[in-house]
Amino acid sequence: MRVSQITRPGRSVSVLAYDGMSAFELGIVTEVFGLPRPELDVPWYDLTVCAQGPGPVRVVGGAFLDTPHGLEVFSAAHTVIVPGVPDVTGDPAPELTAALRLAHRRGARIVSICSGAFALAAAGLLDGRRATTHWRHADLLRRRYPKVRVDANALYVDEHDVITGAGSAAGLDVCTHLVRKDHGATIANAVARRLVIQPHRDGGQAQYIETPVTAGPGDDRIARNMAWALEHLPETLTVEILARQAHMSTRTYLRHFARATGTSPIRWLIAQRVQASLPLLETGDASVEQIAAAAGFDTAVTYRHHFGRIMRTSPTAYRRAFHTGEVGPAPRAL
Repeated sequence: MRVSQITRPGRSVSVLAYDGMSAFELGIVTEVFGLPRPELDVPWYDLTVCAQGPGPVRVVGGAFLDTPHGLEVFSAAHTVIVPGVPDVTGDPAPELTAALRLAHRRGARIVSICSGAFALAAAGLLDGRRATTHWRHADLLRRRYPKVRVDANALYVDEHDVITGAGSAAGLDVCTHLVRKDHGATIANAVARRLVIQPHRDGGQAQYIETPVTAGPGDDRIARNMAWALEHLPETLTVEILARQAHMSTRTYLRHFARATGTSPIRWLIAQRVQASLPLLETGDASVEQIAAAAGFDTAVTYRHHFGRIMRTSPTAYRRAFHTGEVGPAPRAL
């Protein structure tokens, strides 16, 4: 694996490789922050893979990863990511917790994926904060570190300078969220499309605790139906209308949609409308009422309610945080 040098202050990202790790979480970070993306025409990140000490790191499956970068480089990055720990019942190395504290004191953004929250907690960075981890480890995190306010349902928790993510694949949610914070929704959506994932998943870990039902062979009709719905977001769309467009009875449609997506048509539709409203909040000066209408919500009150539930902030607060200052087009039917 080629490891790049840190060259741009503010865009440097370091990720910790540790002995016995799965390459999946590391691969998520590499895919989002390590690949060059000149087509996006924004300053991209400089990713450095680091390790706790010298010598190759053993990866699950018998492979080895070698990097010349240690904890000194790890703690010097703008964004510092711990993708997991070798043992959630053990204590992280004192050198690692010291490096995390140093990075935090320097003003770095500290991020964990899955069991990496245990390293952040051991460093004291989660004391008094909301945090999440894989649902299987949530009770243990709560018992071992009682000062941490563990949210076992969240896909990720953003506490501004410390961000924790849930189970392994939630690392994708965390990383695209970081891109959204740095570059806005348009760029984050573009990255998500390249990854073939949703830019923002609705719901929490609870929907993944039980074994999901395998999608059936007829669910390509649901995929076509969802694509049609995305083209008609500002219109009035009910379950009956969606079922009719899919040439199914309402009852059959609900069953197939839930089997294919793990959620209901209305919950999915609301999440897509909230997502479609983000670029309108980031550019221009349209009112929340105008944006709500353009995204397909009946009222601004309904829009604010669902926006807060999904984004964990208000449209106005989101605009303050992410407005680019660009003059965008007047809101219209999306």
